[in-house]
Amino acid sequence: MDTIFQTDFQFPGQTGVYHGKVRDVYSIGHDLLVMIASDRISAFDVVLPRQIPYKGQVLNRIATTFLEQTRHIVPNWFIRSPHPNVSIGYKAVPYKVEMVIRGYLTGHAWREYSSGKRMLCGVELPEGMKENDPFPKPIITPATKADEGHDMDISREEIIRQGIVPEAEYLKLEEYTRKLYAFGVEYAHQRGLILVDTKYEFGNRNGEIILIDEVHTPDSSRYFYLDSYEENQQKGLPQKQLSKEFVRQWLIENGFQGKEGQQVPLMTNEYVESVSQRYIHLYEIITGQKFVGQSTNDVFDKTVAALDEITGSA
Repeated sequence: MDTIFQTDFQFPGQTGVYHGKVRDVYSIGHDLLVMIASDRISAFDVVLPRQIPYKGQVLNRIATTFLEQTRHIVPNWFIRSPHPNVSIGYKAVPYKVEMVIRGYLTGHAWREYSSGKRMLCGVELPEGMKENDPFPKPIITPATKADEGHDMDISREEIIRQGIVPEAEYLKLEEYTRKLYAFGVEYAHQRGLILVDTKYEFGNRNGEIILIDEVHTPDSSRYFYLDSYEENQQKGLPQKQLSKEFVRQWLIENGFQGKEGQQVPLMTNEYVESVSQRYIHLYEIITGQKFVGQSTNDVFDKTVAALDEITGSA
């Protein structure tokens, strides 16, 4: 299959490379990054052994679509996508917090709430809520970005007290987060979706706060279907989700949750193809555009040509 599992390129001016769970990130000179979205898929902090055709193109195209459409809200790192698997952009010093914003009581927030907690990241939660109920207004629940292990919940007050982010800059991160989420909610509504929750990452470039990484993709966000939300909520039924949750559920059903001693279940060609089709469906629902996959054979050549143009050496 025409997929990217892992890259090992040597770009002109390359100064480093980092292989993440699903992305390979190359440093070019002192100011540029090349981010290659592979077809690796991870769940429960484990990279699964089979790659998913077109997954990287789907996520990268969704991210670049939203990066282009939100420049009026906040500057971002993105410059150009010379290939559907590739984004080129500016380096920035990342803030060590993820800005998580939630419009609905679901996922981690619901697990905390159902255990009896009524305070999440310094935000007081109302009594009497059910799973997937909307909050009176969206809440921001930051998490510290851990170098190792899992990210941890933290409050605005602790972020400022510990000096993780200076107060004036943190308040700006909150402002950008609310504006980006409001944009995402309206966009999703027009596509027949509900943007339930999402996370944003920011960096500082030459003293300016910019948006980095991905935006509103199914890997960083949770979507519900608008047309079935009210009825499912009234009947106490699970909400139909647009995310990669279906992969986690398949793994759980086949005895894998990333725990010690557990083996990743066999992913047949048929199952891999079904996952690929689900990702393509995600793309078409979210963007409203027909997905047309491209060969990955020219990733390197197209990236080099774009770098030449960007750096002015062509």
